[in-house]
Amino acid sequence: MYEVIGSHRTRTFRVLWLLEELGQPYRFIEETPRSEGIIALNPLGKVPALRIDGDVLTDSVAIMTFLADRHGAFTAPAGSVARARQDALTFFIIDEMDAVLWSAAKHSFVLPEEKRVPSLKPTLGWEYERAARHLCRRLEKSPYLCGAELTLPDILATHCAEWAKQAKIMPRLPVFEEYLGRMTGRTAFKAALAPKT
Repeated sequence: MYEVIGSHRTRTFRVLWLLEELGQPYRFIEETPRSEGIIALNPLGKVPALRIDGDVLTDSVAIMTFLADRHGAFTAPAGSVARARQDALTFFIIDEMDAVLWSAAKHSFVLPEEKRVPSLKPTLGWEYERAARHLCRRLEKSPYLCGAELTLPDILATHCAEWAKQAKIMPRLPVFEEYLGRMTGRTAFKAALAPKT
């Protein structure tokens, strides 16, 4: 059985959601970032970690890619052109959405107060909206970001959008809002909100 170690309100949620989509059993172990329990698994102190067969994997995207490949679901086959396109979209979401939201968080509550630059938030909101508009162009052509089927980028984009709502930089984009409603209405999304301990 998979053991997911991390904090529910972090990138750990992505891994929990994917495991629910895959229908795989798992055990959730609550550990906050930089806790002793996490540092023992990941010297960087970051969550999540996935324990499997005596090994520990870190980084939410690496874990999700491993799980999708292992179970042959929510991903294009490794080595295919479709996979290269999916990976390009994954990297876009991480670089242009996740990183922007992390910067917003750092300058809101993570960094020491004297290091924060609150005036960055409008620019970060503009960057996030630009990325979301790019995703909308894809969603005007298909129900999911990579076509007719849900893939890893959908989970990542939806998770980022939930953070954007909390950061109050979520743009009003009807196509994106309709998509997010469908995504957060999924049974697996709701199940991941109450992980199995």
